[in-house]
Amino acid sequence: MEKLLYAAELVQEDGAYKLVVQDVVRDTVQVTPVPKSAVDRLPTFLSVLSSKLDPAPARGRR
Repeated sequence: MEKLLYAAELVQEDGAYKLVVQDVVRDTVQVTPVPKSAVDRLPTFLSVLSSKLDPAPARGRR
């Protein structure tokens, strides 16, 4: 059985990016500004992370 622990969203507002992370267990939210350069590298970072942690094909949650 899956249990959601954290939920994250990358939001663009007025040309700025922010990462919104909700801790579902503790019912808290943290918001952190993210530079565009990090946003541009995010797909590459996720791909590398996925390949190191789980060599099986990634399963997306949608």
